[in-house]
Amino acid sequence: MEIGLLSCTKSKREHAARPADLYMESAFFRKARQYAESAHGSWYILSAKYHLLNPNGPAIEPYDDTLSGAPVSRKRDWAQTVYRQLTEEGLLEDGNRFVFHAGRDYYDELLPLLEEADISIETPTDGLRFGETLSWYNDRL
Repeated sequence: MEIGLLSCTKSKREHAARPADLYMESAFFRKARQYAESAHGSWYILSAKYHLLNPNGPAIEPYDDTLSGAPVSRKRDWAQTVYRQLTEEGLLEDGNRFVFHAGRDYYDELLPLLEEADISIETPTDGLRFGETLSWYNDRL
């Protein structure tokens, strides 16, 4: 199964909402979500505060937290929690493909943990600037 992993964004709604809707203020998230819903079997959100979120999970409050610029130790702790959640959700099954729609801050420390799983990894927008990333999604939608 192909699984999209989308990062949270700075722009959020001003009130509690289910994860799929909380980040809809962000152009990046709207495009990434639209692509994930059309191209992947399922998708999840990588949240700086809540770690791995089911997009259809219970409402969460908006927050101001990011992994961008965070110390490596915090990113490693965060990645270990996400890895545990991926395991608990049964997403590390052989043959699954993870497609990251996120900046490196949200997967650099997670990738080494995923090496032991028999899954494939794709980072299609790695190295693209913001405008280039939006164009990448526009070209595929």
